[in-house]
Amino acid sequence: MIRVLLADDQTLVRAGFRSILSDEDDIEVVGEAADGEQAVALARELRPDVVLMDIRMPGTDGLEAGRRILGDPRLDGVRVVILTTFDIDDYVYGALRAGASGFLVKDTEPMELLHAVRVVARGDALIAPAVTRRLIAEFARRGRRPAPGPRLNALTERERDVLGLVGAGLSNQEIAQRLVLSPATAKTHVSRIMTKLDVRDRAQLVILAYESGMITPGWLG
Repeated sequence: MIRVLLADDQTLVRAGFRSILSDEDDIEVVGEAADGEQAVALARELRPDVVLMDIRMPGTDGLEAGRRILGDPRLDGVRVVILTTFDIDDYVYGALRAGASGFLVKDTEPMELLHAVRVVARGDALIAPAVTRRLIAEFARRGRRPAPGPRLNALTERERDVLGLVGAGLSNQEIAQRLVLSPATAKTHVSRIMTKLDVRDRAQLVILAYESGMITPGWLG
């Protein structure tokens, strides 16, 4: 059973998410928080598998609450997924660096929400492609131009291709289809890249691909 904690200051949002999640036999909503302080307290009390955390809440926001949860050794294994709108800003990168397992837009489809909870619960990271694309576009709009780092020199050409696709928000299945590989081979490539670059999860690969300039607006065509 996947145990989920909901953290959002909007009662209707929490109710909607609870309704979707509670209909599933393998998911249980164990608590709800209306702000970041409550989210941290309930995470410590309930030890959920996944926290769905609104990034903007009164008082302690989702970014700070996520940092506290992910930085607490007593909560090792608790995963945080940030809920956001299309108003993308630097919060995204702060949350990923703090260890968040991914991002979802609040108006995501029910099946995407369920998929995200299951993916994150099993230890993977997920960032909705819509969020990734907007992040890249915003980065370009600001005129910031990253330079490739020396860490990427350890990768083969194929691994660079895979890293770019991970950074663009593609799943292993989608990467396999695009590069004409088996899903198992795509997964192996991703695992090797994570080992070579010494990153803890897929979300960190997105940061690296983004900051190294491997992904740009229109990169996927």
